[in-house]
Amino acid sequence: MTNEGKQNPDYVGPDHQLPAHTEPAPHSTAKRIWVWILVLAAFALVLFLVIRHQDEVKAPTGRRAGFGPVSVTPTTARTGDIGVYLKGLGTVTPVYTASIVSQVTGQVIAVHYREGQLVRKGDPLVDIDPRPFEAQLLQAQGTLQHDTNVLAQAKMDLDRYRSAWAMNAIPKQTLDDQEKLVLQDEGTVKTDEGVVQFDEVQVGFCHITSPIAGRVGLRLVDPGNVVQTAGSTALAVVTQVQPITVIFTIPEDSLAQVQEQVRKGARLQVDAYDRTEDTKLATGTLLTIDNQIDTTTGSVKLRAQFDNKAQELFPNEFVNARLLVTTLHGVTLIPTSAIQHNGDAAFVYVLKNNHAKLQPVKPGTTDSTTTEVQGINSGDVLANSSFDKLQDGSQVKLSKMQLPGDSVETSAP
Repeated sequence: MTNEGKQNPDYVGPDHQLPAHTEPAPHSTAKRIWVWILVLAAFALVLFLVIRHQDEVKAPTGRRAGFGPVSVTPTTARTGDIGVYLKGLGTVTPVYTASIVSQVTGQVIAVHYREGQLVRKGDPLVDIDPRPFEAQLLQAQGTLQHDTNVLAQAKMDLDRYRSAWAMNAIPKQTLDDQEKLVLQDEGTVKTDEGVVQFDEVQVGFCHITSPIAGRVGLRLVDPGNVVQTAGSTALAVVTQVQPITVIFTIPEDSLAQVQEQVRKGARLQVDAYDRTEDTKLATGTLLTIDNQIDTTTGSVKLRAQFDNKAQELFPNEFVNARLLVTTLHGVTLIPTSAIQHNGDAAFVYVLKNNHAKLQPVKPGTTDSTTTEVQGINSGDVLANSSFDKLQDGSQVKLSKMQLPGDSVETSAP
């Protein structure tokens, strides 16, 4: 051992190692704690600035420092009438559709209708060659004439036999036989009359006329075609277009209010709109309600009738039907666009003293761009624009520009 080792008791020789774990100095631990405190403080400051910035972005322009009031388009609540409507998809359905087929077998000799022609009841449509049926009719008429004269002769003989029997000139059996012979001849004449009538009907089937008034479709046969009695090919199709009906559906939950009005004897109005619901095609009345509910869809069918004088409705056309169930009178009406929603809650901004006040409302019946509401009074001025900048208490400036739906119109029919 060297002198240095002897003099210093803490000396460790080269063959010895320090312990693997040593305790840190107290000042090093305190330093790390202060570093973490500064990091958390910086993070909290950044989070506070981000939240504050978002609040400033969401705040209305009128509430921000350095900005003026919010410019809004006003609208006024009014008192009026509004209809309670039920809507449903419908199909234009003719009252009558006649698919005319041939009742006899023969050759078509004439087609009298034009495609798309409006015909009246009894107008000629198609002629089938009647000559074979006229010949059969002539034969039946000849047979009838022959048997009628045979019957007349038998009746004359019966009169003679009755006179002879009254004088005891003939036996009673001869008179009885003659009476039965007359009855037999009468039966033969009736059979002949039936054959004549049948042949007359066959001849009538050769001249086909329209059974209803309506519009004829496209031509289905041409002269020279041979048609069969048992054939399924129609000679013509005629649909009645004046009047015409629309069959549409409503939910079963709405059936009770319709039945209530029907029981009162009310004639409910039905409007037919095109598929986009932009154009009203025709106005009619409810005709009847189906006798059962469709269990697969939970809906019930209704039929409405339309005069269709201008032929706005076309058979099998799809339309949107609007059934006017009742009319609410003297209610508060505002544009639908003025109503805002926050979940299930509805509200409007009432403008007063150049400020907007959030006012909860209860919307009711809606007809197009107009809604009946409860919670405000007629004459209240409401905001109808700039909803992304408005909040309760915002300072506002009324704009002179009018938006669609600003003016509330009554919708009573």
